[in-house]
Amino acid sequence: MKKIEAVIRHYKLDEVKAGLTEAGIHGMTVTEVRGFGRQRGHKEIYRGAEYTVDFLPKLKLELAVREDQWQMVVDVILTRCRTGQIGDGKVFVSELEDVIRIRTGEAGEEAI
Repeated sequence: MKKIEAVIRHYKLDEVKAGLTEAGIHGMTVTEVRGFGRQRGHKEIYRGAEYTVDFLPKLKLELAVREDQWQMVVDVILTRCRTGQIGDGKVFVSELEDVIRIRTGEAGEEAI
């Protein structure tokens, strides 16, 4: 099993959700996060004063998928979120040792 974490732009969520649903993936966790990458934020002007916005708002998606699904999930996220501009986000893929459904006690792929 794999755990996929993706940091994406807010307005791309519906596209990613639609793509994953079409691909047969049901279930993800979405968290509002703030951060910065290489761009180190950006400058804005408010009431004539310039200030730097260091942490930009993003969404973090978390999905647990079977071993044979992870590449397809990553492909959906990449194709739906890529604008070619700085700040498109990142995708992290890691091994998932175990998953346990609290309600039923199912474990492993059965719990996904």
